[in-house]
Amino acid sequence: MVGLGRVDDGWPASGRVSARLGELLATVRAQGQAEIGELAGFAGVSVETTRRDVRWLEARGMVRRVYGRVFPVDSSVFESGLKERSGRDVEEKRRIATEAVRRLGEAQTIFVDEGFSPLLFARALPSGQAFTVVTSSLPAASALATRTETEVIVLGGRVRGRTMGVVEGWTQTMMGTFHLDLAVIGANGVAVDAGMTTPDPVVAAVKSAAMAASRRRVFVGAHHKFGVTSFVQFAGLTDFEAVITGRELSAARAERFIEAGAVIVRA
Repeated sequence: MVGLGRVDDGWPASGRVSARLGELLATVRAQGQAEIGELAGFAGVSVETTRRDVRWLEARGMVRRVYGRVFPVDSSVFESGLKERSGRDVEEKRRIATEAVRRLGEAQTIFVDEGFSPLLFARALPSGQAFTVVTSSLPAASALATRTETEVIVLGGRVRGRTMGVVEGWTQTMMGTFHLDLAVIGANGVAVDAGMTTPDPVVAAVKSAAMAASRRRVFVGAHHKFGVTSFVQFAGLTDFEAVITGRELSAARAERFIEAGAVIVRA
């Protein structure tokens, strides 16, 4: 069963309820998303009971609800895969990628992070223009490799199966030799107090090295990542010239990040 930690607020720490909560969370994580009614069917309980279970998990930052659907939230013990990310908030992420491309300026040497939003940025790079792209993302490298005008450098190391990103090995050593114009960086969580975070320390190390090697830095991430804190902080809100998200992030929520010093762009 998926570990839930200490269960409080009237919920028993063991027994049927704890088991049901664990199974619900495991189902959402395995599928990437699920409807409330579907989860109720799996658990054999009423829709209202399932709604209450989901509210309990959501209050503890384990899942999020969007229009009747339930999605897992990345944490220190769980990270969604590229397949799940590529089916979530796609239109928003395309707008974010387009906005990031608008901010290329004179950049010719670019770091592209692992993750779906940076991948969309790589795909949206203008054709017929010369770029050197350094990336920790095998999908981004594959998307750009056939462009004759683009030189692609893939960092060497261990490939993470969930995200197809490269970590460890020679990644940080290689990054330390580069001087790049722009880094396009993603994260699993963005919070006012914790900044940009990710579940895995080795992933955080690659992101930190890329930011240190880059003259300019732009963050790309969908609205649901805001207000979420994962395990390892790798950057602060003010480390980026622009923090690009979708207009799905409300103006009121964006204002809290702006007050903390972030340059929020809602595409």
